[in-house]
Amino acid sequence: MGCSQVTIELTADEALVLSHWLEKLQMTDLSRLVDDPAVWAPIRRIARTLDKALPEQFARDDDGRLEAARRRLRPEV
Repeated sequence: MGCSQVTIELTADEALVLSHWLEKLQMTDLSRLVDDPAVWAPIRRIARTLDKALPEQFARDDDGRLEAARRRLRPEV
């Protein structure tokens, strides 16, 4: 496979929710779930890419925007 690239497209809501989750993932000891160190390389790369793409995630109203994005992404019951 070599140097081929994979592109993933996300909505702003998906990116915000995923970025927040990845941040929590990286700050938690999940060695029992992520038992292969090679898995952390793509996780960190995705997290860095999202951080760069979402500078507003560090804004003061982040909690409100995050919760609104979560509501929009949750399936309706």
